[in-house]
Amino acid sequence: MAKIRFKDTRPELVVRRLVWRLGFRYRLHERRLPGRPDFVFWGRRKVIFVHGCFWHHHPGCKYAVVPATRREFWLDKLERNVERGNVNLKTLEQMGWKMLIIWECETRTSLNKLNKVILEFLSE
Repeated sequence: MAKIRFKDTRPELVVRRLVWRLGFRYRLHERRLPGRPDFVFWGRRKVIFVHGCFWHHHPGCKYAVVPATRREFWLDKLERNVERGNVNLKTLEQMGWKMLIIWECETRTSLNKLNKVILEFLSE
């Protein structure tokens, strides 16, 4: 577990390159905000989270598989991750922030589609 990174992951780096190429500047992993969003756009009051499909238990995703061993432990752990994420999202929303969640599986497919989603979110 100690070798599992929470920042500078492959999906996050993909999104980081896309956002930078679009001309938007950001802060990374801001500790002052609940959930430590991956990308923070202070002037726009917007944040982007890049969620790993396994760790945030992406519904219906082929990467969100529960391990066969110690199944009860993993189900409990992944459920707590989802609950904590929902609480953080609700808190950010109450603070007046807008959020975009990008799933790991979305960074593996069409980058053009992801590019459009990010541009639309940040241009509002």
